Amino acid sequence: MEQTWRWFGPQDVVTLAQLRQAGATGVVTALHDIPYGEVWSVEAIRERLGLIAADASFGLRWSVVESLPVHERIKIGEGDLSGLFDAYRQSMRNLAACGVTTICYNFMPVLDWTRTELAHPLPGGGTALRFNAHEFAAFDCCMLERAGAEADHPPEVVARARAWFARSTPAQRARLLANIMAGLPGAYERYDIPALRLALARYRGIGRAELRANLVRFLREVIPTAEECGIRMAIHPDDPPRGLMGLPRIVSTGEDIAALLDAVPSPANGLTLCSGSLGAGPGNDVPAIAARFAGRIHFAHLRNVAKEPDGSFMEADHLGGDTDMVALVSVLLHEQARRKAGGDAHWRIPMRPDHGHVLLDDAGKPTHPGYPAIGRLRGLAEIRGVMTALAKVNNLPL
Repeated sequence: MEQTWRWFGPQDVVTLAQLRQAGATGVVTALHDIPYGEVWSVEAIRERLGLIAADASFGLRWSVVESLPVHERIKIGEGDLSGLFDAYRQSMRNLAACGVTTICYNFMPVLDWTRTELAHPLPGGGTALRFNAHEFAAFDCCMLERAGAEADHPPEVVARARAWFARSTPAQRARLLANIMAGLPGAYERYDIPALRLALARYRGIGRAELRANLVRFLREVIPTAEECGIRMAIHPDDPPRGLMGLPRIVSTGEDIAALLDAVPSPANGLTLCSGSLGAGPGNDVPAIAARFAGRIHFAHLRNVAKEPDGSFMEADHLGGDTDMVALVSVLLHEQARRKAGGDAHWRIPMRPDHGHVLLDDAGKPTHPGYPAIGRLRGLAEIRGVMTALAKVNNLPL
């Protein structure tokens, strides 16, 4: 697999040189400064390509766009969307013209990934991202005060949530809001409570069926362009894979994925296999999901989570947690071998380590939550070892 690394651009405190030191050769990045719905110009794309290629000794390439964001109005199905579809298609054409042909995107309403703790302590002094079910319920029921929120959480979780809220300080509540907002990408404006209520109100009347219909509409608008210019679209699963704050989630299970891939049955309509997002779902067997959709996997995020009975989970070691990472990597390597044998010029699946722990002297550095250098370097090294061993034992191409 192509070993890649997420880089948030020239403002990222983790540099391209450090990316190369970690052993990655592919860069996963996006133009986060461009507002949603606007065209990514050829000039802006080439500027980012120039930064990546500035030191030829690194041997880096822009491997995957993560993400070319989908405007919220498209998710809602609000108003005349022709201009937004046109802009998205033009950005696709411009990326392809510059040689960037894999696009990761998501269709999560309002928020992207969601955690309640950004620095949960680990033995020895490291920290990890964590989702505490009772804290999220406290946010939903007691801070957001969403109508009907209690029905969306188990009674015992609601009881713990109310107890947490009763003893929490204003500073703790502000931190919880900030942690939940941290999942928004790039420089996207963070919500306060009133603004979040307004954002949620735009989805009133939109359930799973309506959101799925809006996603299928989007795919039918953009996949023909992807086919024309050699783009591979790769949808990212929901994180976590469950409804949040009354918002539907529609890329949470194997059946969800099957419905979307079957609705637009083009090889260009594919999947970002995120083992952490899917792994947070109690009913999801991630290696089995990977095997089921292997031919449509265009990108992989490899990380692990440890789940708890109440719905809480924590980012685990890359080779720890609940997902059998060795089995998952084996699926991806065998799929690569199939593609290579079939003459696919793009047979390597780009992968990146995801959501590393904060370790050693990364503590205190202003890295993006989940994206410190050393924790991801450790994860990439561990996965690289698994890949190398499996490839050697099974005579598979790396």
